[in-house]
Amino acid sequence: MKSTYVACCLFALGLMMATPAHAQESKWNIEGSVGWDIGLSGDFLAAGIGSINNVPVVIQTQSFGTVYGTGIQWQIGAGYTLDEKAEVRGDFTYQRSGADAVLIGKAGTSDLFGTFQDYEVWSLEAGYRRYFERRDKLRPYVGVTAGIADIPRISGVLAATQANLVGYALDLYDGTAAFVFSVNGGVLYRVTDRADLKLQLAFRHTSGLAQIDSLQDTSLANINDRSARWSMPIAIGFRFKF
Repeated sequence: MKSTYVACCLFALGLMMATPAHAQESKWNIEGSVGWDIGLSGDFLAAGIGSINNVPVVIQTQSFGTVYGTGIQWQIGAGYTLDEKAEVRGDFTYQRSGADAVLIGKAGTSDLFGTFQDYEVWSLEAGYRRYFERRDKLRPYVGVTAGIADIPRISGVLAATQANLVGYALDLYDGTAAFVFSVNGGVLYRVTDRADLKLQLAFRHTSGLAQIDSLQDTSLANINDRSARWSMPIAIGFRFKF
């Protein structure tokens, strides 16, 4: 039995040594990048007029960018080459943005402020990329991706000291499995035969978050119904071909 095992190992080793070098070249590559997610549309809070604890309240529209600023995205992915110009790939993206106290409107005659939990996104996407002819060290490409993003629950606290409204807990969005879709384009800069620097710009859509009706009796129940958003991620990274 042992001699049979050794013979099989030697036979396999002989096959690998006899295989031409070019046949062992992998069609796989990996990428890692970091970038900024610039908000283009979508409201974290929509405008509304109502009352909380018998205090008249006016909410002004607040975009995701106003509440969370420009988020940082980290991405790692792998691609499989179909031919010289076509590639299918999968990408994993993580983003987390914290919020400061934000002026969101009025409660009576007092300024109304809100603080909110971090905006956190974990997404997994599949896509297709089309490369163009390399010009010197530069090779442009375009692509599309689609997938699912996991966005945890988002709650907040409201405060308007002169209106005696302090520490009012506000549940806005439940945990969401959002649909994400993007179109992107970029350029690779060749460093070596196997390594490239990458610069990419994309337009990305994220579907609306799951609403929580915690303001049902305040006439403010619709302030969380416009959360679907478009953003423009800009990323720089590194691509390595096996």
